[in-house]
Amino acid sequence: MERNEGERILLQRERLEEYLSALFGEKVDVTRVSEMGAEMKQDPIDLEEGDLKGFGYGVPYVITAKVCDVTRKLVLGTLRAAGGFGHDHFSDRAAILLWQHSAFSKMPKHVSSLDVGAFVGDGSLNSLGNCNEFFILTEYVEGKLYHEDLDRLKRFKQLERLDTERCRALSDYLVQIHKVKSRKSELYVRRIRELVGHSECIMGLLDSYPKNTGVAGEKELIRIEEQCVKWRWKLKKLTHRLAQVHGDYHPWNILFRSSVDFTVLDRSRGEWGEPADDISALTVNYLFYSLQAHGSLTGVFETLFQLFWKNYLDKTGDEEILSVVQPFLAWRGLVVASPIWYPDLSVEVRVKLLNFIQNILGTEKLDVKSVNSYLER
Repeated sequence: MERNEGERILLQRERLEEYLSALFGEKVDVTRVSEMGAEMKQDPIDLEEGDLKGFGYGVPYVITAKVCDVTRKLVLGTLRAAGGFGHDHFSDRAAILLWQHSAFSKMPKHVSSLDVGAFVGDGSLNSLGNCNEFFILTEYVEGKLYHEDLDRLKRFKQLERLDTERCRALSDYLVQIHKVKSRKSELYVRRIRELVGHSECIMGLLDSYPKNTGVAGEKELIRIEEQCVKWRWKLKKLTHRLAQVHGDYHPWNILFRSSVDFTVLDRSRGEWGEPADDISALTVNYLFYSLQAHGSLTGVFETLFQLFWKNYLDKTGDEEILSVVQPFLAWRGLVVASPIWYPDLSVEVRVKLLNFIQNILGTEKLDVKSVNSYLER
């Protein structure tokens, strides 16, 4: 769970002593806790009742403790969440602290790190110092990935009623989750910055393209990157658009069961962002599949593309998204055009996708009904 800025934790003396005793393998008695830099100038935090009532995040504390009758001084530090400098999510702060623990002791004359740990809900401190790798354990969910529906449509080119119902349900889902807004403007700025500069996003995708793709040279990729940087400066001002997002809403992260009952998988890159991220991640696949089947956006995939967009726009009234979605479509276009991710894609389809990317970046407002006009030079 994300904590709020300014939140304090009730750190109990008993819990602190339990943690330190486990770390040192000896009985530890904590005798004093005080803020770094003020330990000789102020009264220590009250330990009489067993709680460190003054403990706050982002402030280092000096702990004086007896370990086997030897007095030692230790420093317990955390990171503040606010500021918009990449510390926004608890996972950001965890990554920084894990790195510090691994790196401090490698540098000559640097203070040593004894451990890295985490606070848990009951106020306990858990050690992570011996961890080599982290994992996530989730529930198992039955179902078939949505891309199997698209595979069938590409093969048989016959639209069923269930296909339109599922398309509308997927659009409705975004309508619902995007209703939840946030005023943390720095998170919108961050998300737009990551759209361009993150290793999983535009620049990371461009760096992954082989030197000789046969369809895109260095000058062409540089031009795409330059256009995206210009879009970043335009979009970063639109912080009023910050909303709850999935972040990787594509057909391989959606599991359908019977009818329109589905579960989403692998939410990515934070809770908050630009709604256009989710829209582009899914709708670019209707274009992608249609290009493979027909060489243009037409037939069953055009029907689904138009249905998805119309349903979303009608129910949200978010016409502004048509002037925001361009770099997100470019990013997702770079994914499906990638020689790394899709090595067997025909040259013709890859060229049209790259045309789409460059043309879409050069338009001020997406014309949903004229997508085919973006496929040619």
